[in-house]
Amino acid sequence: MNTNRIFEKIKNHKTAYILSIKSENLDAIEYASKLDYDAVHLDAEHGSFSVDSVERICQLAISSGLTVTARIHKISKQDINLFIDRGVQGIMGPHVESFQEAKLLADSCLFPPLGKRSWGGGRGTEFGNAEFMQNHKSVDSQLKYSNWANDNMELTIQIESVKGYENLEEILKEKRIHRIAFGPNDLAADLGVPGQPGHEKVIDMHTKIEKLSRNAGKLIVGDYCKTIRFEDSALNMLKKFKEE
Repeated sequence: MNTNRIFEKIKNHKTAYILSIKSENLDAIEYASKLDYDAVHLDAEHGSFSVDSVERICQLAISSGLTVTARIHKISKQDINLFIDRGVQGIMGPHVESFQEAKLLADSCLFPPLGKRSWGGGRGTEFGNAEFMQNHKSVDSQLKYSNWANDNMELTIQIESVKGYENLEEILKEKRIHRIAFGPNDLAADLGVPGQPGHEKVIDMHTKIEKLSRNAGKLIVGDYCKTIRFEDSALNMLKKFKEE
């Protein structure tokens, strides 16, 4: 496991470059590493990933010095375990509408005493090998490794409904959450303007969400980060090539 490069960039007020993918693409990950990207993000809510594919992605990405994060398809301890045991160091929970959902996300991602994460035997816990754990600075025990892992786990929630906005002040009381993300398309549908993520109603609510979040000391997704979606960039390249 590596130090979370996104956190390192944020701490140093620099930009983290992130490749987002919706399915297994090991070539793209290798290219990202050679181009000195910082992280790979797996969109598992709308993408197609098996446990085995996440294992292969993390094996290559982490060995190449990249950080791996993921947007899961639902917030549950079991689903989160499947990602963080592979070595994922950042979880985004979609459709958060209550404090309890944000709490469940944090509890599931963080080891005691900060949370209730289960101790697995995978890459996320250095395969349970004390020698591997001790490769990290100041780590000489399982407890200190747990603390190191907690320090390198990024927690993000996505607010993408009217209910989520209405409950946001309560949700933001979950201090362990680092970042807030929007969901413009789903929010547009919930506001009665489906297919119009740029509608003034959506923009207005995003502005209110951002203000509340920043007042609570949270970052907004996009702060210190630039993300490129591999599938979108590939599609644009194919269209441009045909039009030339």
